[in-house]
Amino acid sequence: MYTRVFLNKKEEEEIKQGFPWVFDNEISHIKFDSAEGVKQASLSEAVVDDGSVVEVFANAGAFLGTGVINRASKITVRMIGTEHADQIMADAQKFYDEKIQAAYDLRKLHYSIKDSYRLVYGEADFIPGLIVERYVDVNKNVYLVVQFSTLSCEVFRKEILHALRKIVKPYGIYEKSDAPSREKEGLKLRSCWDGEVRDEKIIIRENDVLIEVDLVNGQKTGYFLDQKDNRRVAGSLAQGKRVLDTFTHTGAFGLNCVKGGAKEVIAVDISPEAVELVNKNIELNKAGKKMKAVCADVFDLLKEYEKSGEKFDLIILDPPAFTKTAKNIEKAYGGYKEINLRAMRLLNQNGILVTCSCSYFFDSEHFYGMLMKAAEDSKKRVQILEKRGAGADHPVLLGYPKSEYLKCAVCRVN
Repeated sequence: MYTRVFLNKKEEEEIKQGFPWVFDNEISHIKFDSAEGVKQASLSEAVVDDGSVVEVFANAGAFLGTGVINRASKITVRMIGTEHADQIMADAQKFYDEKIQAAYDLRKLHYSIKDSYRLVYGEADFIPGLIVERYVDVNKNVYLVVQFSTLSCEVFRKEILHALRKIVKPYGIYEKSDAPSREKEGLKLRSCWDGEVRDEKIIIRENDVLIEVDLVNGQKTGYFLDQKDNRRVAGSLAQGKRVLDTFTHTGAFGLNCVKGGAKEVIAVDISPEAVELVNKNIELNKAGKKMKAVCADVFDLLKEYEKSGEKFDLIILDPPAFTKTAKNIEKAYGGYKEINLRAMRLLNQNGILVTCSCSYFFDSEHFYGMLMKAAEDSKKRVQILEKRGAGADHPVLLGYPKSEYLKCAVCRVN
């Protein structure tokens, strides 16, 4: 018998709706095999190894699904399937082959073989903790950057890598399991090539713009693929405009604007390394006559531009997450409001603002409420032309709100 985890009363509703996590304080008791037969104990006293496959039940006994237990984490069980454990473990390789194939088939509905995209999006693709980015370089070689951030996918690492090789047939796989969250799972950090060592830096083509991606040293999994479609939309609005691209990182928003016919683009980032990369990407795209990179603190630069009377026709705000916890929402609100208020003041009449937030905790209600207050305080009238999010390679799982984190508003300011 597989170990059985029973929830407290009325704790099963979220799981039934699709939420893939069971927290430690939601567990009533555990039934497990022992030398004396089946025993029942509390979470802290049960004899069960972290990384074990377990079955999850409602308090009254209804079967909810199968997960992997990890008592080192507050998220004690991560659900991996609605099937019984023996069905999954009878052929774990087949189980993960099918999951990777389903994720791959979903992306093929929206993207061509030449496109770079997120191939597996963790819980939203029913593999908690697993991120897989698929990059295609200009020579048509396919690279995968893989991140195992939880024990629930780490224990199936062999099966997952085998499935990726079989289905995607990549030229190279780089494992970038170096997120600090792994340590909360009781896991060591790991970054290395799986198999043959390939080039660390590649050039991809996104929306017909060339971008250098550092697979090994780039932020997170190398590049922010979630904004691909939003960058294309920004570019389509840039014809003849003077553009300010803030928190630019790689210059991708700005380069999409150059491609869209922008008159001038100023791309700003506080990181000298980022600015160096932006300059490389400007050179790659022969965009030097229209685009320049500036190393500066965006908050300070927006103040300076306002003081000196600078004006733009299109401004892009794509900051990093100002909060990664619920308790810092108010502080984040102030940061988001300041940059949006100043951007609104810097825009010419009927100028376009493309403004984003990638913080899940700063949800849509906070984000659009902040925009309204920024408009009020800047004495501007703002029309929201589009409410956008991440691309189709970042599906939203019903019952798991964390899968919908990116907000992108396309606005006209007058």
